Amino acid sequence: MLSAVIFDFDGIIVDTEPLHYKAFQELLVPLGLGYSWEEYLDLYIGFDDRDAFREAFRVHGRPLADAELRELIKGKAEAFLDIVSVGVAPYPGVVELIRSISGNLPLALCSGALKSDIEPILAQLGLTEAFDVKVTADEVAASKPDPESYRLAVQRLQERFPGKVDAACTIAVEDTPAGIASATGAGLKVLAVTNSYPRERLTGACRVVNSLSGIDLEGLRLLV
Repeated sequence: MLSAVIFDFDGIIVDTEPLHYKAFQELLVPLGLGYSWEEYLDLYIGFDDRDAFREAFRVHGRPLADAELRELIKGKAEAFLDIVSVGVAPYPGVVELIRSISGNLPLALCSGALKSDIEPILAQLGLTEAFDVKVTADEVAASKPDPESYRLAVQRLQERFPGKVDAACTIAVEDTPAGIASATGAGLKVLAVTNSYPRERLTGACRVVNSLSGIDLEGLRLLV
């Protein structure tokens, strides 16, 4: 039986990846560390802000002190909030699916984005109270594909719903190879959506769909 559902955020609930890319470039281009959208998709999309900045400096052989990293993360968060303040549209079907699960099954959010990036968008979409548990980049040491964030999400769901949540009977909804690796590494099954990558790149998922439109709770139950 399906015991819980965990949603990724960027690329699943909203198409914020181009917005994150733009915010990164606002900080990196003046430093001579900018990169193309294609490079973002190939290398950076699975990282949280911390590891994305570290990787950009590493690629160019540049050292990055902890204090400078903290300032870059702060500046990127401010740039991102400015960009999303005009409003962000959700992917088709996702808000309806989340609302159909909320209150019926344990429900979590597991994202490589910062809490400060996520909360304003959830408020715009009316989803602030939809999730029983939220795990964000602020709370883990390693970003996806490391399974730490999904393990923490499962642990918190198990604490919130004692005896009701089994990782092997939990579905993660993901859009990237890094996200799939993270979720499966934590023992979850994955429903993947081709919002960010073509179907052939989303190996490891139980099912791959082009959209969450038309997916309902009963359809998720069939994956377990």
